[in-house]
Amino acid sequence: MGKVEKVRVDKWLWSVRIFKSRTMATDACKAGKVKIDDVAVKPAYQLQRGETVEVRKNGFNFVFKVVDLIKKRVGAPIAQECYEDLTPEEELNKYNDWYVGKKGTEKRQKGAGRPTKKERREIERFKRKFY
Repeated sequence: MGKVEKVRVDKWLWSVRIFKSRTMATDACKAGKVKIDDVAVKPAYQLQRGETVEVRKNGFNFVFKVVDLIKKRVGAPIAQECYEDLTPEEELNKYNDWYVGKKGTEKRQKGAGRPTKKERREIERFKRKFY
């Protein structure tokens, strides 16, 4: 990859696709959801190879070991080479159990058309009760 010695933690989290946007990574750091050695770090923290990063995201605790440092966002296969996933097995199972069925498509009655804004909000409220 690159010859970078240090990189901002928020930039690295975004680059390796842990967060969808750099703003989300920065906000997570500011909220204390990103820790290194059990200490919450600021977005500008200079990350080095070999460090272990703990990320709390959507109620799940992920643990990553930094293998390589990159500054720019890259494709998923390349991004996965830049970290080692050390997330405990029970946490991964919790995540997988939560994620099951989230990607399936939903069906509406033929001829019903798209849901109105009111219907969509009712559907979202209903789903929140069960997920």
